Amino acid sequence: MNCLTLDSRAQWHRGPELFEGIGVVMQMHQIRYFLALCEECNFTRAAKRSGVSQPSLTNAIGALERELGGALFHRKPFIALTALGHAMQPYLRRIAETADHARETAQAFVRLPPVNAELAPHPQPSHSEHPSS
Repeated sequence: MNCLTLDSRAQWHRGPELFEGIGVVMQMHQIRYFLALCEECNFTRAAKRSGVSQPSLTNAIGALERELGGALFHRKPFIALTALGHAMQPYLRRIAETADHARETAQAFVRLPPVNAELAPHPQPSHSEHPSS
């Protein structure tokens, strides 16, 4: 099920097709593959670590590079980060860490016992919201 998004012209669209052709849909798996490749320095090992085929990882890295506007890795004679890759690494790591934290927070929240609405404190209106007559 696709989420609805609102574009700048206030028209509703379904999912990422709104952005096709303009390169603005960075995907979480691309970020995770990038980080795995940073650590492994080998496409085959990074793919294995990520649980995907090597061509899938290669394609995802290529799409991320196209979106960011340049190569993230030197491929020859060995895999190494380019200047752009070095610049992007802390940002992409932070995105992945934030996503992990959000998932953990959501999972902890869902495990909380439900709150009885009758027992929950109700906010009291302040005097400034209801001036006396």
